[in-house]
Amino acid sequence: MACKEQTGSVSIDLPPPGLPPPYPGPGAQQGFPAEQPRDFVLWSLFNVLLCQKLACLGCLGFPALIFSIKARDRKVLGDLEGARSYGTTAKVLNIIGSLLVIVAIAVVFLFFYWRA
Repeated sequence: MACKEQTGSVSIDLPPPGLPPPYPGPGAQQGFPAEQPRDFVLWSLFNVLLCQKLACLGCLGFPALIFSIKARDRKVLGDLEGARSYGTTAKVLNIIGSLLVIVAIAVVFLFFYWRA
């Protein structure tokens, strides 16, 4: 069996250099991917554990975790605006929780430093 040599040209359409490849997903505009919203689940989980164990402020970390999970669910469903809204709320709650933990740890250190 001998292979026959075929002559001819094959053309492949390539995107212009420097542009990302097109993305056919939902929510994409003009064939390019939309920016995915962040959900901050790990930060929220860290804040829940840290707030609960170190500063006895466990109830302050749970709302951030709930909003983070809601943001992740919305992102999976394709609702990017809802995911962005829940993600922003989770981010704000995480910042507040982190600052409260830092203040509580500073107060404990100052209390022990001045007591000794």
